[in-house]
Amino acid sequence: MVDGPLVMHHRPSVNVLLRSVAQAAGPNAVGVVLTGMGDDGADGLLEMKEAGAFTVAQNEESSAVFGMPRAAIVRGGVLEIAPLLAMRDIILKGSAWRGDEARPRMRK
Repeated sequence: MVDGPLVMHHRPSVNVLLRSVAQAAGPNAVGVVLTGMGDDGADGLLEMKEAGAFTVAQNEESSAVFGMPRAAIVRGGVLEIAPLLAMRDIILKGSAWRGDEARPRMRK
């Protein structure tokens, strides 16, 4: 890791990681934002979705802190919202999904 500039007040920034995934893997990626404070990751997850990736956020009920998932949902970067205990199955489903298929149903 390199000591680069702060991105949205963070170093390292989840946004930088997810933006890199969007650019490198596009529709072959699955992006997940789990419980956390603030909004780091929301812009990067939106970039992943726009690149055709399958994107997921943890639901409010199973989050200790709903800041990061909420920000990703509000920005429109989330295709599916799910509880933590469903993430394994959602990620497996997402790994087989391609951006040109019908959008998955959102669960809360």
